[in-house]
Amino acid sequence: MSDDITHVPRDDRPDESRRQRLSRTFDEDAELYDRARPGYPPELYDDLAELAGAVPGSRVLEVGCGTGQATVPLAGRGCRITAVEAGPGMAAVARRNLAGAAEVEVVTAEFESWPLPQEPFDVVVSATAFHWIDPAVRMARAADALRPGGALAVVRGQHVAGGTEEFFSEVQRCYERFDPNTPPGLRLPAAADVDNSDHAEEVARSGRFATTVFRRYERDLTYTTAEYLDLLRTFSGHRALPEAARNGLLDCIAALLDGRYGGRVTRRSLIELGVSQRR
Repeated sequence: MSDDITHVPRDDRPDESRRQRLSRTFDEDAELYDRARPGYPPELYDDLAELAGAVPGSRVLEVGCGTGQATVPLAGRGCRITAVEAGPGMAAVARRNLAGAAEVEVVTAEFESWPLPQEPFDVVVSATAFHWIDPAVRMARAADALRPGGALAVVRGQHVAGGTEEFFSEVQRCYERFDPNTPPGLRLPAAADVDNSDHAEEVARSGRFATTVFRRYERDLTYTTAEYLDLLRTFSGHRALPEAARNGLLDCIAALLDGRYGGRVTRRSLIELGVSQRR
């Protein structure tokens, strides 16, 4: 699984039934997800090694591996990985992508109910998937999976101001027309204004971890119209729209991109790594 924070409004703390319903949308087209979703910047893996101890030979538990966007680079760095993925389609693609990695096991299971191995892990990593895990148990389960001094590493992503800014201002009219949950005049936040205190506070409330250390990375990626529509089709908020509304929204976005922006758009993302050492 992976996150889909974009300029479309989303509830960061959805109720249980909505959280479960949206989380299942990722598995509906695992091949599209694997093709359209970008990976993570190389600097993030350097920081995972430095701050979390994700180094050659370390035992890593990955929560919500999706199709392996973070798993493949971690395996390439010599980590021994158990990757837990709730979606059977996503897990199958992840196994294919990791077929040559002898020290990786992909398990199809929900992290909340998966029996933890007796031997603890050095690192628990969740790359833009942790917010899909039940908030009532995710911190305790992560701590229970770790050895004392082991690290929880949570990666989150958010669409922020930058890139083709005029397009993202104009495209809100498409969202206001086809998605009734879109607040009028919604605008992207600047990266500097994105607050990470919610995660730090959740870690602190658990009482199981030391202070969280954060690293941030900004990245611009440019897409053709077709590539951008494929990316949007992987986002749970878009997938959850009724088919007619979703098709109307995507057609509206395509017409704007092709008609006014030459069929290309640059999207800026803020990717944030938070590392917390188990007490």
